[in-house]
Amino acid sequence: MKTLPDTTALTSPPEPGPPTRQPSDTNGSSTVDRDVPAGPRQVLPWTRVLYIGLICFAVWLVLDAPSLQKSAQSSPLGTRRTVSLDLVGPIAAVSRGLGLSHFVSWADEIMGRSAGGGPSLSVATPPPIPAGKHTPTGTTIPIRPTTSTTPTPTTLPPLPQHPTAADPLRVVVIGDSIGIDLGQPLTNDLIGTGVVTATLDGKIDTGLSRPDYFNWPAELQADLAIRHPQLVVVMMGANDPQSMVVNGSAVAYGTDAWNVAYSARAGTFMDIATNAGAHMLWVGMPPMAGGQLDGQMNQVNGLVQAQAASRPAGVTFLNCRTILGNGQGNYTAYLTNGAGAEINIRTPDGIHLTPDGGEVLSQAVMNSMRSTLKISIPG
Repeated sequence: MKTLPDTTALTSPPEPGPPTRQPSDTNGSSTVDRDVPAGPRQVLPWTRVLYIGLICFAVWLVLDAPSLQKSAQSSPLGTRRTVSLDLVGPIAAVSRGLGLSHFVSWADEIMGRSAGGGPSLSVATPPPIPAGKHTPTGTTIPIRPTTSTTPTPTTLPPLPQHPTAADPLRVVVIGDSIGIDLGQPLTNDLIGTGVVTATLDGKIDTGLSRPDYFNWPAELQADLAIRHPQLVVVMMGANDPQSMVVNGSAVAYGTDAWNVAYSARAGTFMDIATNAGAHMLWVGMPPMAGGQLDGQMNQVNGLVQAQAASRPAGVTFLNCRTILGNGQGNYTAYLTNGAGAEINIRTPDGIHLTPDGGEVLSQAVMNSMRSTLKISIPG
């Protein structure tokens, strides 16, 4: 009897064995190993993460301390500002001493940031002032103290009635961020006449209340010394309703003492220009959307206008409310132009001017130069 071969070995599955690595391909690179488990993930202890975070914060604080100090200087007077300056001041001194602040300034310039952290404005400013005559936040130029708002008698040279390309009228426009809204179209329009040279010196977040943050009287003296303007156009005041330091003591906004002090500063500012032989055209603040700010601007305008009225030979005040307001001189975001079209003149914040609003005010300033100051300029 013939026996059949045992086929069990041929049909039974093999016993599972240890995983094997796939052979390399002909190029020597290994194929994917699907059976090799991944290694355990490493997790940093929370103490190390905290330590790294503190180091990064300390580095940032030292690098950016000068900017933080400048922001603190611009904040309203009070305990919070004092504490901030006490904390940041020593660190800012170390940063400047080591030269670290230059790296931040260099990076800010590349990114178009200002020292306060926001975007910087492209402003036509005068060239750098020679060393020893002016610094951004202070000055070595003496400012004659005044004890009253009575202007010093002076004989101003008359403004040229018929400037020419060969002998142009010299104008400097200065102001805060709203002054920049006016100054950018105004300088362009004046230069476009062909008989005026115009320069804009604008600084955001500034005014007359806080010379410790930015010294406008010193800045004006520098502009007068360098540019020798015959006419200075001023528009500032939106940042001024805040406490001031007078003779080493804080004077609260809203008090009679504040009104007296601010009037004196505005009068002194006007005298700096007229004593140097320049006339001044002060453009008042426009109506504001917010009721509280609008009332504050009315007050500031009134104080400045009174000082201008006491100096009729050299200072002219232009009421902006009648130009950028509605029929009653109140806030409006839109005006109807000569062609009957409605134009947007104010930005959404209810404070600043749009380019169209700046142009409307620029034309009003030029008309005032023609009618009130009797300067014949094309347009």
